[in-house]
Amino acid sequence: MRQKFAPKRLISACLIGSALMAGNALAATTINLSYNGAPDLEKNAVHVFATNLKELVEEKTKDQIQLALYPNSMLGEEQERMEQTMSTPSLNVASFAGVSPLVDEIFVSAIPFLFDDFAAARSFFDKGQYWQEVGDVLQERAGIDMLAVVEEGGFLAFTNNKKPISRPEDFQGLRFRAMDPSQVALYEAFGASGTPIPWTETYMALRTGVADGQMNPPMYIALGSLHEVQKYLTLANIQYSNQFLVGNSEMIANWDEEIRSAFMEAVAEANHNAREHNEDQVEKRIAYLEEQGMEVIRPPEEDLTAFRNIGQPAYLKWLKERDIEQRWIDMALKDAGMSSLLD
Repeated sequence: MRQKFAPKRLISACLIGSALMAGNALAATTINLSYNGAPDLEKNAVHVFATNLKELVEEKTKDQIQLALYPNSMLGEEQERMEQTMSTPSLNVASFAGVSPLVDEIFVSAIPFLFDDFAAARSFFDKGQYWQEVGDVLQERAGIDMLAVVEEGGFLAFTNNKKPISRPEDFQGLRFRAMDPSQVALYEAFGASGTPIPWTETYMALRTGVADGQMNPPMYIALGSLHEVQKYLTLANIQYSNQFLVGNSEMIANWDEEIRSAFMEAVAEANHNAREHNEDQVEKRIAYLEEQGMEVIRPPEEDLTAFRNIGQPAYLKWLKERDIEQRWIDMALKDAGMSSLLD
């Protein structure tokens, strides 16, 4: 059953500096862009993207559109920021936790080991039929445009403070912080338990033992100082780590063609730049975490195969239990060149 957003009073900060646009006439306006994580160019790949996007949008639209950046979930947690994007002329970089209550089908893109590398993941999101239809459904259901898939720092890695994890059976008995229900399902497939905990509460949950571990790319592990409360880092590369730049559909439709074209050109350029920067930083971030005292585990191919053989069937079963139509799974696997999973 698809979740519905509960109506909430939007926080007033969302409206600061925003101007409504009438018809196709556009006055110079400031648009809020909200996202997770600290305004740290060294550690937060999403902030790197956001700051570059601000510069490019203002340059290419000749300051007719200016962006006001709100990092660190300043305008609210995931659900609240998506409500703002539906209701006001604004932009947001959302995670799965923000988009999935509106488009449950987005979980299909997180099938374990769907992508071998960055190139495969980028092709899937930039060119695939599945992702095009996800964008169409988001616009139809919520009045929100899917503008870009933003990398957040490499493929997902596991951390915990109990023991080294190199194979699925090592998960037995551990408690993990989960970003959303899909991660809970994955942990359970490996014999652990998962509890959804907001990113802003993750450090304290790990410090106090509410959870033993979590799953994030190396960037977020460093950004959240999780190395202070986690000992072991397992580079299983199980899922591509991404968030989603989304914008209010009515706002974008009301721009004239020249402004809209300039804005989308800025989005594409900022995303390209962020991807290059992100890929270049992955190994440096892993080295940093190792320097901070984390033990880095790189499972051999036979153990990665064990993760794949357990994780993929369990995840596909979970997708079906959520009543996600088979056609979404078929499309995604075809786009990823993995139709053999359906045999």
